Amino acid sequence: MNEENIDGTNGCSKVRTGTQNEAALLALMEKTGYNMVQENGQRKFGGPPPGWEGPPPPRGCEVFVGKIPRDMYEDELVPVFERAGKIYEFRLMMEFSGENRGYAFVMYTTKEEAQLAIRILNNYEIRPGKFIGVCVSLDNCRLFIGAIPKEKKKEEILDEMKKVTEGVVDVIVYPSATDKTKNRGFAFVEYESHRAAAMARRKLIPGTFQLWGHTIQVDWADPEKEVDEETMQRVKVLYVRNLMISTAEETIKAEFNKFKPGAVERVKKLRDYAFVHFFNREDAVAAMSVMNGKCIDGASIEVTLAKPVNKENTWRQHLNGQISPNSENLIVFANKEENHPKTLGKPPALPARLNGQHSPGSPEIDRCTYPFFPGTKLTPISMYSLKSNHFNSAVMHLDYYCNKNNWAPPEYYLYSTTSQDGKVLLVYKIVIPAIANGSQSYFMPDKLCTTLEDAKELAAQFTLLHLGFFAM
Repeated sequence: MNEENIDGTNGCSKVRTGTQNEAALLALMEKTGYNMVQENGQRKFGGPPPGWEGPPPPRGCEVFVGKIPRDMYEDELVPVFERAGKIYEFRLMMEFSGENRGYAFVMYTTKEEAQLAIRILNNYEIRPGKFIGVCVSLDNCRLFIGAIPKEKKKEEILDEMKKVTEGVVDVIVYPSATDKTKNRGFAFVEYESHRAAAMARRKLIPGTFQLWGHTIQVDWADPEKEVDEETMQRVKVLYVRNLMISTAEETIKAEFNKFKPGAVERVKKLRDYAFVHFFNREDAVAAMSVMNGKCIDGASIEVTLAKPVNKENTWRQHLNGQISPNSENLIVFANKEENHPKTLGKPPALPARLNGQHSPGSPEIDRCTYPFFPGTKLTPISMYSLKSNHFNSAVMHLDYYCNKNNWAPPEYYLYSTTSQDGKVLLVYKIVIPAIANGSQSYFMPDKLCTTLEDAKELAAQFTLLHLGFFAM
């Protein structure tokens, strides 16, 4: 440890020596009975705690803690985090110098304790003027595998991944929206542990690894959003996947009403999936068990409870399967696994300001800028060589999407009308030449805007949604 560290507990600024640090940590260990070990750049407190029997806590019990003062250690941090519940393990990331690296991971014994820690300790003033950040930590065990031959079945993909990597538990494969006998060209591979997934990624990531003669794309799958049990207990909307594109909303409503006439409030279908809204939760749960695996128009459907989108936070996220609060008419729930985030990019949000109105809790989008110093070397590049997370707007995402699919750029056609109060209202129609002769010749949202930029952005997002960008 450092010879000198600043102890800011209770606002003090006294200097405490390395010996005093060690004494404080020893006192903490003696008081709690926890062991403490430092290895691989981190110091572990507990894991398991004294008297623990059985397996470690399940996923969802760990929180990430950021913005920790570099001279603060377990003797100050542990008592703060014990307020939320029993700590299974506290991992503080350490520098060679003896200072901490500014962040830690705290695993509780239950998910409820972890959620409580987030509620009461996020933005907590740990020292005068020093606020920590606390959020859920997801131990990712899933990899995204892209550029898989579309004729391969789930069993073939599972067998192949077991041959080339260790610890494979399952693969998640989605059928093509247009041909149910084929997959969508990608899969999610579930591993027994984060370590197993990390080792597999390290083996496959160079970009030269091939499956069935194809160079595959490999990256971490975006973690599935956790929704607390209390919220899920109120859900009365079902998420229905693997529908035929030709299946109408009226057909879906009629099928789900069969088990109890009049139970379905409404249905919203997008491409090959839909959201079925019920008047009562009990009917939704009953319908889920009855309808899961049933055939509609020749397609075997999958039915689960829809996961609610946190609309207050949606503006500040790369949406990953969620959409803007202003798009209530399009979709109000989202399921993560249906995305194709690593090859098509993350779905865009509408701007924080549409039609002159600010969404509640939606500040203007932050722009991350850096100083441009004289003499800085610049290299010409194409926008298509960038990754999708470099784009904020739906317009840019749509152009990028078309290029990645080897399609011609989208064509925008502007239309206008006049509102009752005399305002000029605008809407764009978008044509994708490569698919213009298919099932849908153009895309046009059902909302009008007062500015050109908003109209174009809304039309682009609407098009991406209906192209399956949110569900691929």
